[in-house]
Amino acid sequence: MSSEVIDLTEGERARVLAKSALFDPPDVVLADGRRDLVGMDRAELAAEMAAIGEPAFRVKQLWHWIYHQGVTDFARMSTIAKPLQVRLAERFVIGRPEAAVMQTSTDDTRKWLFRFRDGQEAETVYIPDPVEDRGAVCISSQVGCTLSCRFCHTGTQTLVRNLGAPEIVGQFMAARDSYGEWPSPKGETPRLLSTIVLMGMGEPLYNYLNVAKAMKIVMDGEGIGLSRRRITLSTSGVVPMMDRCGEDLGVNLAVSLHAVRDDLRDELVPLNRKYPIKEVLAACRRYPGASNARRITFEYIMLKGVNDSEAEARELVRLIAGLPAKVNLIPFNPWPGSRYEPSGKAALERFARIVNDAGFAAPVRTPRGRDILAACGQLRTESRRERV
Repeated sequence: MSSEVIDLTEGERARVLAKSALFDPPDVVLADGRRDLVGMDRAELAAEMAAIGEPAFRVKQLWHWIYHQGVTDFARMSTIAKPLQVRLAERFVIGRPEAAVMQTSTDDTRKWLFRFRDGQEAETVYIPDPVEDRGAVCISSQVGCTLSCRFCHTGTQTLVRNLGAPEIVGQFMAARDSYGEWPSPKGETPRLLSTIVLMGMGEPLYNYLNVAKAMKIVMDGEGIGLSRRRITLSTSGVVPMMDRCGEDLGVNLAVSLHAVRDDLRDELVPLNRKYPIKEVLAACRRYPGASNARRITFEYIMLKGVNDSEAEARELVRLIAGLPAKVNLIPFNPWPGSRYEPSGKAALERFARIVNDAGFAAPVRTPRGRDILAACGQLRTESRRERV
């Protein structure tokens, strides 16, 4: 990038982060003064141990018990002497969000409504593979959303607040509690909860600092140990933070495209008015680590008579030419009050064939969890932002 573009990007990043800070989550201090250890990075954990006069090696011990073994009770930490277990329990907790509601679909998709300490709520979904013993945990990054995408149920709920790193990590840990997948599988050992997709409620790149901190904890090899190749971050195209994400995290990137013309994308994804298609695709071309082995995914929701023509399929092929990419074609999942209809089978097949014939994989996503409103674009809660 030229120095002019870099300066512009840095300035825009600063503005994004400043705006994000207005929606920061509450502190992780409980009413009784105890602090939550979940979501602390190693440096923060070391500072807490130093403050109570404990040596640095306690960090490694605690990290192992919290993120590898998944314990929530200090009394179960057998490598720590009982007097210290008591001292730790007096000062700290190892938290989880409360599963206020858990629903399991007829196709075994599971959805949790997690309630956090301030009473706000977000939804998390586990989507099991229909054939193999593995699956993806779809994690939320915000309560509500600021983007107001026209086809998305979550977009009808205004942004309440960002989720903190403890709440983001905690969703994955609570999902693993539900399936009993502790201790963390090592090496090539199969994982039932094998991938994370940041595709739940919210725009992850509008809560970048908390999301990045959470994912670095998840990727730490001495704890949960999930590879960056097993994490996909989905964005509607927050261009300056796409660059930052690639530099800092290097996780897989998915872009919610949904249209091939700016006028239509302005309507479907209002963020396009700030970061139009040309800028989003340029950021994709800059994204570090993108290759045929780690392709960028373009998500494209299929709306009957809106964006599903053969001409639009050919234009999509033209736009992504030269990129290591795949296209996920997503049948629209209706929700109460939605004004769109899903594309018909013939339109889906024609669109997919054009993209496939151009050399790009274009699978049609099988809707999962529709009966419990757990499918793509259906997540929503009743949380509200308090007036200040």
